Amino acid sequence: MNLLSPTFFHRSAWFDKSGKTALRAQVGVALAILGLAGAPAASAGNLGGGFLEMLAGGRAHPAPQPASAPTLGNPAHRQINPKFMRQEVAYDGDEPAGTIVVDTAHRFLFYVEGNGEATRYGVGVGREGFAWSGRETISRKAEWPTWTPPQSMLRRRPDLPHFMPGGEGNPLGARALYLGHTEYRIHGTNEPWSIGTNMSSGCIRMMNEDVRDLYNRVHVGTKVVVL
Repeated sequence: MNLLSPTFFHRSAWFDKSGKTALRAQVGVALAILGLAGAPAASAGNLGGGFLEMLAGGRAHPAPQPASAPTLGNPAHRQINPKFMRQEVAYDGDEPAGTIVVDTAHRFLFYVEGNGEATRYGVGVGREGFAWSGRETISRKAEWPTWTPPQSMLRRRPDLPHFMPGGEGNPLGARALYLGHTEYRIHGTNEPWSIGTNMSSGCIRMMNEDVRDLYNRVHVGTKVVVL
């Protein structure tokens, strides 16, 4: 006989007018025979989402659900690829020591050290339609810079503030290096998960700890080559 079949339970229900006491007893016998008596509550859940609890107590309880994992689509949960972490690498380019070279295709920024070496940083670069290349020099440096979106950006995004003071919530991050007379900067970010992506409006963004490091290495007049 199938000990968990409805027939097994039904045959003893007449011993009690309510059926409840006898039914509970039969559940206990069935569980004992099956070796499930005293098993943790989670085991019942594995047998059908509260089915045995319904038989014993007259009411079903939902099976426990696993805790939901962070949504992978949420950018805040993205992990930065280790290749975009700061590291010393070989450099065989033509630029002299002290030059910044931005490889937008691979989303790397190199600070040329000389003697065939460079410090490489992961960066975020301009999205489609906002990529650019050329040669500039650093015209200004700022710590915890303020942000005044250019008019071209405000036309695209009228919801943006017209001014934002410096600080951790500022999209320019901890440091900014202004490039010539352009609207572009090399700057930090309050969205570190964006490093290694093409999503800016043309600026080169770095992790805050990296832009601090670069900021301390360069000066006004440093040459910047964007490829």
